[in-house]
Amino acid sequence: MRVIRGLHNLQASHRGCVATIGNFDGVHRGHQAILQQCREHAARLGVPLTVVVFEPQPREFFAGAQAPPRLTRLSEKVRLLKAHGVDQVLCLPFNDALRSLTGREFIDQVLLDGLGIKHLVVGDDFRFGCDRRGDFTLLETAGRAQGFSVEHTRSFNVDGERVSSTRVRTLLASGNFIGAARLLGRAYSLAGRVVRDQQLGRTIGAPTANLPLLSQPLTLRGVFAVVAELESGARYPGVANLGFRPTVGAKRPTLEVHLFGFSGDLYGQRMTAYPCTRLRGEVKFDDFAALKAQIARDQARAQRYLASGAIDDSDALPLASAPLGREAAAASPFDSSSAGNAADTNDG
Repeated sequence: MRVIRGLHNLQASHRGCVATIGNFDGVHRGHQAILQQCREHAARLGVPLTVVVFEPQPREFFAGAQAPPRLTRLSEKVRLLKAHGVDQVLCLPFNDALRSLTGREFIDQVLLDGLGIKHLVVGDDFRFGCDRRGDFTLLETAGRAQGFSVEHTRSFNVDGERVSSTRVRTLLASGNFIGAARLLGRAYSLAGRVVRDQQLGRTIGAPTANLPLLSQPLTLRGVFAVVAELESGARYPGVANLGFRPTVGAKRPTLEVHLFGFSGDLYGQRMTAYPCTRLRGEVKFDDFAALKAQIARDQARAQRYLASGAIDDSDALPLASAPLGREAAAASPFDSSSAGNAADTNDG
């Protein structure tokens, strides 16, 4: 799969495609339905499938720290898009220049001159352009004049409600990892490479593998029982702290994972952590003795939970949402006044 960063990096070989536009945060089952819809047209026309995303996401540009937390960082989003048959990702920097484009200018510069689209799939309430005149009707009019077709996305419902990134975030925040997994089509996870940190855990008998997180609002925060998967494919139960570690005064959010029954060096290795249940929130302790005592209690609770039979190796989607067995299965994005509503139909 090709990842194209910015219009200036588009080449002739990238032109002529079926495209869709959105944040695709989480690449949940609703997004997957849209991608399937696009793949059908791409196969019919014999052209690549291109997904247009923005970095930062429009709501992050306008709302900053008040924007919804991300379900997936860009690298994970790209990996998931590739897994669902996307041939190209065009990542556009969302900045003042982009948000200043009118709807017509966006069509001309991005969709026509840039991508040379053959077919476009977007929501019928999709809005774009600084003038807020960019809508489905404008796209249809431009398509008739310029020789591309436009189709609205198909809704995907679970339990009678449309699957959306907002709905996934709500379930995760409430600790309903099973519900979130049903909407995502997989267990929710956090992944990254293990880095060397302060190594304070070693001094209190709880060495951790530390994964730095983006300095953005966190989808989850607190202490969790987890299952961690290493690069080798080996999986270990464990306990993790996700947040800012207030007792040590960390400035950047980190995922710290203590693996039960593991010894060895994980620095530089990729790790994926699957939260299973929330044990408690983050607390600032008076001293390291109090922290050490609480960590011991957290470890005991996590071990009891993970050994309780809540996870069944024969279950495709275990109660804890951790894949110990088979893998688990109308506002303008360019307008600050409406960026928090339906700014991106493909984001939800």
